Amino acid sequence: MLRDVTLSLPPGGVTEVTGRNGAGKSTLLRVIAGLHRPRGGVVKDRPGRVGYAPERFPVDQPFTVRAYLRHMAAIRRVPTDTVGTWVQRLGCDHLLDVRLPELSKGSAQKVGLTQALMAAPGLLVLDEPFAGLDATTRDTLPAVISELASAGTIVVVSDHQRCTESLPGIDRLHVEDGTVSCLPSGGVPWTVLEVEVPEDEADTVATKLRADGYRVRRPER
Repeated sequence: MLRDVTLSLPPGGVTEVTGRNGAGKSTLLRVIAGLHRPRGGVVKDRPGRVGYAPERFPVDQPFTVRAYLRHMAAIRRVPTDTVGTWVQRLGCDHLLDVRLPELSKGSAQKVGLTQALMAAPGLLVLDEPFAGLDATTRDTLPAVISELASAGTIVVVSDHQRCTESLPGIDRLHVEDGTVSCLPSGGVPWTVLEVEVPEDEADTVATKLRADGYRVRRPER
């Protein structure tokens, strides 16, 4: 469960979410994308067009790739030629007549990325998008992310494959034990600094430190 999360994601920014498996990265991404509602607090000013590609694209659907993408385009009012552009760019035009349940993991990933990208999203959330991709598409995707960010799209991505490391100006969030903190630029290691404060000010100081991107651990009382 995530707690005490305060984030600001500016237009045109690319943010990578890091953390071990099970730390809550996917939960955070789904909250950002609007698929989960936070139990407390609010998400403000989310762009109207959101593209979301899950870590595992749900292939248990009775469609061919062509039928699925046309269906999603109709829902999002996206021109067919836009779908065709992304299908070609991500190298999945040869999959159009394949049924979704017959796709490999990498092919399913491409379909998931296509449906996320085709609506010109103002917010793009990608959960492990590089997993299973062929080398050509894996090399293409960072450039796509940079182009969208340059046009003002907010991009949030988790990436165990470390394919986004070379992107300039990327911000990083670290999820650990239900808390989210900013990772210093350059991946500088963290150290522990003990600070003593008056007991009646402890909550205020802890909240401010977390808001500034630091990790705060309170001793057991």
